[in-house]
Amino acid sequence: MNANAGSGSRTGTPAASRVALVAGGSGLVGRQLLPLLLAAPEYSRVHAISRRPLPIEHARFANRVLRFDTPLESQLKGLVVQDAYCCLGTTLRQAGSQAAFRAVEHDLVLSFARTAKSAGAERLVVVSSVGADATSNHFYLRIKGETERDLEALRFRSLDLLQPSLLLGLRAQWRTLELLGQGAGWAVGALLRGGWARYRPIEASQVAAAMRGAARAGRLGVNRYTFAALRRLAADKRP
Repeated sequence: MNANAGSGSRTGTPAASRVALVAGGSGLVGRQLLPLLLAAPEYSRVHAISRRPLPIEHARFANRVLRFDTPLESQLKGLVVQDAYCCLGTTLRQAGSQAAFRAVEHDLVLSFARTAKSAGAERLVVVSSVGADATSNHFYLRIKGETERDLEALRFRSLDLLQPSLLLGLRAQWRTLELLGQGAGWAVGALLRGGWARYRPIEASQVAAAMRGAARAGRLGVNRYTFAALRRLAADKRP
């Protein structure tokens, strides 16, 4: 199913009684997503897993500080959720090696997905990448594609794969090349038209809003969203 497929309705859990589980809440997109979920009337509780405590205080927020080198499922026994959001990600520079990169971008994402499903999640919303392709010669895109493929094999009732290009936004730590890259992204993005438009840079805040929009849309099956579809989801301002 693609982003233009008909929408399905949520079943089984009344409004304002859903529970969300979030991974990657300290990252560029995750920091924007958590406040949206905490303000969303459909969630009675938002759980976020992290390696270190997150600087958020809210009556409906629970921060589960975990060891990511230990199976997540064993640390979250008894948790029941309906929606899961995955913003996990790194870069080759941060990871230090291709093996370490794959351990986060593939292995940890799959571990989170399996944990969410065992906790009852019906829907999984994941930040992936434009151009993700398990057969790609490009290492980054191949790992992203393999992750998407393996997530599909878990057969969630609903799987939303968001595929942004360059993410724009304020990072906790900046490097000169990242600043230059964001500036170049703004300049080049305006020139991309037609089939190239999906490679336009996008604000991390819009991707976060699109994550919530994808869950709220309630589409069933596997759905992939690139630039234009992400912007449409983010523009939905319903409570």
